[in-house]
Amino acid sequence: MTGPTATTGGSFDADDTGGGHGVRTETDPTEGELVIRVLSALLREDVVGLRTRSTLVQRPDGAWLQRADGQGGFLLLPVVQDGFQCEFTARLPLLVGEFEEPAHVPVPYETCDEILGALRALADPLDQGGFDAFAEECRQTLATMRLHASFRPEAAERLTDRLGADPADWTGLTAGPAFDTLAAHLDHPVYPTARGRSGLTEEQLRAYAPEFHPHFSLRWLAVPRDAVTGTLPDDWPTPGLIGLGELDRTHVALPVHPLTVGAPLEGALRATGLAGRAVLADRAHLETVPTLSMRTVAMSADPLLHVKLPLATATLGLRNRRTIKPGTLVDGAAGQRLIERVVAREPRFQDTILHADETRYAHAGHELLAALFRRYPAGLQDSVVVPMAALLAEAPGGRLVIDHLADRFYDGDPLALFDAWLTLLFDWQTTLFGYGIALESHQQNISLVLDGRADGRTRLRLLFKDNDGPRINSARLRERLGEGLGERLGNNTTIPHDFDDARTFTESDQPVVDLFTTIPVHLCAGAYAFGLARHGRAPLPVLLRLVRDRLAEAVERLGTGAGEPGAVLRAQVLDAPRLPVKAMVTAGTLLTKDRSGAADINKHYTTGPNYLLLTANSA
Repeated sequence: MTGPTATTGGSFDADDTGGGHGVRTETDPTEGELVIRVLSALLREDVVGLRTRSTLVQRPDGAWLQRADGQGGFLLLPVVQDGFQCEFTARLPLLVGEFEEPAHVPVPYETCDEILGALRALADPLDQGGFDAFAEECRQTLATMRLHASFRPEAAERLTDRLGADPADWTGLTAGPAFDTLAAHLDHPVYPTARGRSGLTEEQLRAYAPEFHPHFSLRWLAVPRDAVTGTLPDDWPTPGLIGLGELDRTHVALPVHPLTVGAPLEGALRATGLAGRAVLADRAHLETVPTLSMRTVAMSADPLLHVKLPLATATLGLRNRRTIKPGTLVDGAAGQRLIERVVAREPRFQDTILHADETRYAHAGHELLAALFRRYPAGLQDSVVVPMAALLAEAPGGRLVIDHLADRFYDGDPLALFDAWLTLLFDWQTTLFGYGIALESHQQNISLVLDGRADGRTRLRLLFKDNDGPRINSARLRERLGEGLGERLGNNTTIPHDFDDARTFTESDQPVVDLFTTIPVHLCAGAYAFGLARHGRAPLPVLLRLVRDRLAEAVERLGTGAGEPGAVLRAQVLDAPRLPVKAMVTAGTLLTKDRSGAADINKHYTTGPNYLLLTANSA
């Protein structure tokens, strides 16, 4: 069963909760926004059967989902049709309980604590701790959202004073952290509590989080040379430069995020046997600005260099820790080399698809003792380089970033900009699929690079980063690039020697299709179609037709004969009745890996309706 059963009738009267216009009278709007997102995510992921074990009933104010509570009563969730990864989304008056006693009086659940408490009672006892953890995640996120709301005017003023009032004039990589600041005030299109960061105080957020656009200097750890794997950048600080000159010959300087200093760092040193050999410098050195990921910082003196550093916190789920496992550094470099092989065989992308260099890194054998040194391409100082995650963010003055960009580069037409990036994005991502490759290239990992030409035309390029975590069909890759890619493991999966994570590879299309659908299609196309419609830039059917048409054109270029990659994408994406959808809350916080069965918490799926099939009438 994939959805609720529709009925009418029932004893509940919507007028008992204000006619469907909201039971919330004292609660602030910030909390209301969060509760709607949380309920919608739980519905999409079918937590405790909210979607598949509910009955759709019609009330005077609209549709409600009714689910038995197992004790003779019901939980009722008012919904409205949505279509983006779920048939419905939650609406006011939120979750309501109806019980036999006392006398069927409805009980409203208005806060995340109340809602998760009610749903926790329906969960398996083994899973109830996850509901408690998610409730705490919601509390942290609510506090952070309130902090954001109070700081937003100051953030806009800071950015305007530094770069000017129009983001379309913010050029070069020096402006990247400013766009990240705008994006950090915007909610994730899927994960409802993305703005929360586990365990960080308000003071720490203000000092180190991208939404506050702070500047801070890195801390440094002198680590014995024989304990470090990898290569440091040229002209990198030495122990002597950070006040530890006596260690210049025997140690190297490894950067440490200030938030990792203290108990997390001490624990890592004990675990690796470096507690008596590594030395933490007292002196901070090299000013940085946080990027959207927070653990990655841009070097103020060298904007083309970003340093990714582990943090002892979590985002997008309790189990989604912001540390850096050494194997992911290996995989990121291996992924980059693989992508470079594809680009070399596909010359039309050599001038339109750009990649940051992620082949330099260093680690000391622990997820808190690591650093990635990401070098961006030169020659972008006159280009506008804006992460996709910032496009629907509010710019200084109140307009959307995408509107400013459209004014400068596309004659004021945001749909023309949307069309341009869809065309290039789908051409590139479907080409990769033809090689059996899908990238974890979500909104944070892709930037639009925009240049105005002398003839008045606009040049659009895409800049990618973070090549770890792909899914690769070894059979298709061997077919396109030949044998000799690596060793064959016992499960009949071929792993190229320079990759670390065996989960990367498969001998079938399905994991690659899942990633292709949930990242390029959902997050980099569908989310913008629904977002632009929500902001009134165009009717939803027009935007969805644009997404489908551009994807269909790219798929046709792959070939759609039996067994060809284009035929797979047509059948499993364009024409499939349902599509894979990330179940991020379930895998990230609510359930343990043993309970969810998730081999990778970022690639654990449920299903949702295929909005690419919507007609003008149904949309």
